[in-house]
Amino acid sequence: MTPYQQFLDEIKSFAEPDYRDFHKKLLKNDKINVLGVRVPTLRKLAKKYKGEVDNILTFPDEYYEVTFIKLTAVALLDYDNFLERLDTCVNLIDNWATCDCFVPKCIAKHKDEFLPVITKYAAMKGEFEQRFALTTLLHFYVDEKYLETIFSLVERCDTSKYYVHMAAAWLIAETLAKYFPRARDFLNKNSLDKKTHNKAIQKACESFRLSNDDKNYLKGIKR
Repeated sequence: MTPYQQFLDEIKSFAEPDYRDFHKKLLKNDKINVLGVRVPTLRKLAKKYKGEVDNILTFPDEYYEVTFIKLTAVALLDYDNFLERLDTCVNLIDNWATCDCFVPKCIAKHKDEFLPVITKYAAMKGEFEQRFALTTLLHFYVDEKYLETIFSLVERCDTSKYYVHMAAAWLIAETLAKYFPRARDFLNKNSLDKKTHNKAIQKACESFRLSNDDKNYLKGIKR
């Protein structure tokens, strides 16, 4: 099994100081240590270490890139193995970028089975547990079959938390782009807080997938 220092030295060999400074600003969290390795390289490293995922999960999370590789390696596993390690992974998420890039493709073939897991995370108090629930819905569940589930979970999430608020708005904007009448009716219930309601409309209006008439309608129901 690869020792931690060898693993870390390999990651550091791909670090770019300019990219580190750029990415650190995007994360908006000075507590996170960033080496500055680009995402495609991190994904290649995750694929390389997929076979020793339990070993790398024991490594300290002192750098953003280490945690990113851990989660990406777990996301490459089959559904049952992914599920066994999911709670460990979600507990490691402390920023929007790691959360949004944690996209386990195996969920696509187990959507109904995975819904109770999403519901569990949506009901938790943590900002990034809730964001993970919402971004997973965004990645895999924006389908007519799941619209009522999406609307219900968005209503239950704590959108006073910034990164939950932004994920909720992003998700509702996506439903507006794909299923405008249903999502429009949901917004007209006024069950979202004003800030999230308006942000969802803003994001939807930035999309080229909505007609000008639809955008004008949405602008007319801003609060």
